[in-house]
Amino acid sequence: MMSSTPETALKPCPVCGKPGQARHAPFCSKRCADIDLGRWLKGGYAIAGETDTEARKPDTSDPDEGQASED
Repeated sequence: MMSSTPETALKPCPVCGKPGQARHAPFCSKRCADIDLGRWLKGGYAIAGETDTEARKPDTSDPDEGQASED
């Protein structure tokens, strides 16, 4: 009986391009898996989003705006 994901059907390793191995999927070896982990931990990969300066911009709206006056 054949497995549902034969090794020949695995995608190439995202680090080196060699055929992926089921044991280290999607990588071809533990070495390539460790290289990829190192890239994540060192910040080599990033997810797009707000920059730090955009996230830290002060709120310029008037805090009293929209409140009833207490005259």
